[in-house]
Amino acid sequence: MSDGPQLPGVDREDGEDRIVLHVDADCFYASCERLREPDLEGEPVVVGMGYEPGETVGAVATASYEAREFGVESAQPISQALERLPRRVDVADDPDLTLEETGHYRPVDREYYKDVAAGVREILHDCADVVREVSIDEAYLDVTERTAWTVADGFARHVKDRIRREVGVTVSVGVAPTMSAAKIASDFEKPDGLTVVRPGEVRSFLAPLEVELLHGVGPVTARELRGMGLETAADVADADPRQLTERFGERGRELYDRARGEDDRQVEPRGRPKSFSRESAFDAAVEEPGPKRERVETLAAAVADRARREGALYRTVGVKAVTPPYDVHTRERSLSGPVDDPDLVTELALELFEEFATRRVRKLGVRLANLEFDAADQSRLDGWSDVTSGETTPNRNGTTVDRNREERVSGQTSLEDFP
Repeated sequence: MSDGPQLPGVDREDGEDRIVLHVDADCFYASCERLREPDLEGEPVVVGMGYEPGETVGAVATASYEAREFGVESAQPISQALERLPRRVDVADDPDLTLEETGHYRPVDREYYKDVAAGVREILHDCADVVREVSIDEAYLDVTERTAWTVADGFARHVKDRIRREVGVTVSVGVAPTMSAAKIASDFEKPDGLTVVRPGEVRSFLAPLEVELLHGVGPVTARELRGMGLETAADVADADPRQLTERFGERGRELYDRARGEDDRQVEPRGRPKSFSRESAFDAAVEEPGPKRERVETLAAAVADRARREGALYRTVGVKAVTPPYDVHTRERSLSGPVDDPDLVTELALELFEEFATRRVRKLGVRLANLEFDAADQSRLDGWSDVTSGETTPNRNGTTVDRNREERVSGQTSLEDFP
């Protein structure tokens, strides 16, 4: 038995199914803002960048549930968010606006959010022997040695209550014997939700879910599955696995297993990622260049910011464009040395995207790959020559950028290209 905190009266028998918790903070950035501004409780709150007068490029990082009722979503261009939910401070300048039609906008303050997240993380590590931190606001816990299935719901509520009481933010928790089922369960009753899927119940829990809700299924894969006549997890579970493998390769077998509740992955501390990516879909296919370029700029800024937060340098910048019906195209450019330069990411992403500027596009993405972490604290770029010049420019640690294009074109595919 573990020496860590354990609920009274718990006697766990060897051989029992694993007990996995997926803990997901509810609108974390907005919740943090409400911690320091309690008057924002119950109000529409949008956290992002680019909403100040005179700024033209920015994106929504987090939208509270109240803001989502107005159609504001994460990764949405800030200009679109402002159209759907004007700022509260502007109500005095527009007689046609009422307070109920406006919201509160706040800039991203990641250092503050990291401080809040550190408090949550401390509780998670205190409540579990094994924690896999997925992001600043999401983690898996293996609590098999801390509790038993007979009281798993009480243990999960104990975790939730500690976070609310000691940190001040709410989280939703899914409990299941597998990571994928726990992930899905945590989304079931958001916000402040708790859903427990016990051993023997996983397949029946998954069965009625639409294929989009299966762990690891994106919109492109969902469309392919529906094209095969598979609408729900039960349909996938009952399908011929050979057909899924023929269509999706090895991932097809994984989809089949996950739909049947079979997932033998262990909760392990997270290793360093191989790439960072950010994607965003349009409400309908867009042909005009302007909105697409704005979206690429937004995504490039977001993914470069994540790399900097993670302390990563990168050697490859890529873009992804999904054209109707759902054809996926990727373009990449590799550099001769690792860099940390958000402006360069934007320049390269826009250049790589240019061939799609006048084509109808449903979805866009920007990706950074070939990551390096050890040198991140040493290397920052002072500046670069014109990206189209073909020149090379040294950075502080002596590496250079090779301006020659090295692209990989995926063409049409049914699988999401970005992780």
